[in-house]
Amino acid sequence: MTYIEQYWEKIKSGEINACRKVKIVYEYLVYCLHHDMVWFEFNELKGNKPIEFIETFCRNTQGRNFGKPLKLELFQKARRQATFGFVHKDTGLRQYTETMLVEGRKNGKTTENACDSGFMLIGDGEGSAECYAVATKKDQALKTYNEFSKMVSLDDDLKKYVVNGKAQIEYPSTFSFMRALGSKDLDSFNAHFVVIDELAAIKKRSIYDDMKQSTSSRDQPLVSSISTNNFVRDNIFDAQYEYASQVIDFMEDFLKKSKKYGHEKVIEMVKQQERTGDVLFQGIIDFEFLPFIYELDDRNEWEDESCWIKANPGLGPIKKIETLRGYVRKAKKDLEFRATVMVKDFNMKENATTRWLLWEDLENLELIGLNERPQGDEFCYGTFEKAFKSMGFNYGIGCFDFAETTDLAAAKILCMRENDPNIYVLSMYWIPEDYVDSRTEEDKIPYRTWVNKGFMRTCQGYKVRKADILAWFQEVQDKLDIYIFDGGYDPWHVSETEEKYLQNNFGKSTWKPVRQGPHTLSGPMHELKEDLKANIVVYNDNPIDKWCLSNIEVKTDTNGNIQPVKPGYGDKNSKIQNKKKIDGAVALIIGYVRLKERWDDYQNMI
Repeated sequence: MTYIEQYWEKIKSGEINACRKVKIVYEYLVYCLHHDMVWFEFNELKGNKPIEFIETFCRNTQGRNFGKPLKLELFQKARRQATFGFVHKDTGLRQYTETMLVEGRKNGKTTENACDSGFMLIGDGEGSAECYAVATKKDQALKTYNEFSKMVSLDDDLKKYVVNGKAQIEYPSTFSFMRALGSKDLDSFNAHFVVIDELAAIKKRSIYDDMKQSTSSRDQPLVSSISTNNFVRDNIFDAQYEYASQVIDFMEDFLKKSKKYGHEKVIEMVKQQERTGDVLFQGIIDFEFLPFIYELDDRNEWEDESCWIKANPGLGPIKKIETLRGYVRKAKKDLEFRATVMVKDFNMKENATTRWLLWEDLENLELIGLNERPQGDEFCYGTFEKAFKSMGFNYGIGCFDFAETTDLAAAKILCMRENDPNIYVLSMYWIPEDYVDSRTEEDKIPYRTWVNKGFMRTCQGYKVRKADILAWFQEVQDKLDIYIFDGGYDPWHVSETEEKYLQNNFGKSTWKPVRQGPHTLSGPMHELKEDLKANIVVYNDNPIDKWCLSNIEVKTDTNGNIQPVKPGYGDKNSKIQNKKKIDGAVALIIGYVRLKERWDDYQNMI
């Protein structure tokens, strides 16, 4: 039995109390061990190489076991076996080129960094390997460097072949070296291995980006980011944590769909999403990124000693439990210290927002007016527009969310039928033409695919033209013969000219401004969430609708009322905010405000 399976068995049995994210990752890894994943396979010999290297050549540099060979714990062996054991079927090269480890402080990160650096320098078989320990301050990076330097000094075999210098540690047999770098030392590199220590302390994203890009000419590089959480927000850690969480979301959805549809069908769905851009899975598909996030599942678990291991996998043999007990006792009396314990020992984020919908809450595969799901190019707006017309809707409620002129904009029509509880949604989105391709490339969001399929339209130049959006409502009214008897909009970006257009074309009292605040939005948002969970809201599995709904977070006021916010809310110039759009979800919420306001009138009309 592999170490991956041993660790999973202990998690599954409850012997090890793991957090949700760790459970998902290891269930997924075990699944990959036992199924044909088409692109990659598991090689146990390669997975065991770093473990054997560490336990043979690396020695304890401090404490009672000073000078004795290191013995890795099961969670450490399982992680290395997963990182190094999965390889591409066609080349035999390592599948995972990047890992992210988040765990509480004092769980052995520095020692692990040093061991991994030593293996990648000596044992990975790379010629002229450049290995870098990187941190925002060089003193932090030197912790990893100095730890491996001590290991070299303590082992007779390593001393024979490794040159232990102050500026760099060299392995002359393959012309390889290891160095420590701070943010001021970055230059042009050809890195084989990069370990980024305390990612949460790094404020400049360029440090990560430069080192990641420096690996591009290597066949099987590895970037290893290791960190506790931190109080610094709007940094590379937040972006990477969010990315890692979305990769885990994909793993979870992959497992669920495998149970529902079978392995072969789900593999075909993965291929289809990567080929067409259709959003068939929650999260991000990235088969080269492997996240390990150890954290509490709930903030209230910090006082439950049985839950501490969720954020501290080395609790007991590495991190002393009595020390953590002392921290918790002090934290109960000292609120400022409590914040430190929550962040540094339990990896809890200090923010005021939470995700609004789980994937299973929002996913609805039902299609409007179609018996079978369109395939390939037929899965497009034109197909759904015709099907929408065939439903015979007479009246609808319009809603839109104007964006900043350079951002995404969204509009929708909500329709119902007599004796049918479902609420049917037709959507359209707009984006400036000048930004489509650059944002597709930079944000890794399939804007161009959505444009090609008609779910999104472009506006000439670099601005969203509001006239195009308003004209779409006229198009729906004329082409689909759906009379817009009521509508709502966020007044923030609507001028008097645009209000007059709405009055002249749809009636003076048809469109109403919907103020964006918890007092107005909280009730309809709660109703919308329940209707989404019940699959009453049918939006034709629109990939942009689904994306916007999955991105939205909520802020709760002191009275328990909620309002929608973007991911990264409160972080000035947040990169996460700029990439993850919620405009479609906000437009739908606005529509729900008007639908509930005019419910009785609408039911009488249909």
